[in-house]
Amino acid sequence: MVGEFSPTHWLIVILVFVLLFGSKKLPEMARSLGRSARILKSEVNGLHDKDEDETKGEGGQPPALSMAVPASDDRDRDREQPSDITR
Repeated sequence: MVGEFSPTHWLIVILVFVLLFGSKKLPEMARSLGRSARILKSEVNGLHDKDEDETKGEGGQPPALSMAVPASDDRDRDREQPSDITR
């Protein structure tokens, strides 16, 4: 016996899939599942590569964090209060 499922159990499961989906549809489904797995794998690898590129600055050092200071006219605009509009 292999785990909870014996070879007989697996044979019954496969037979049910063939009866439900048909023998023509199963290869298409397997092909589609394989394509999806390949796309997922390439996207995950792309994310890992992107993370490595972002963490490495020039010379292999992490990029320096910078604090942007708004220009003086931006600070004045932020302090302005909207005028009260009466109806």
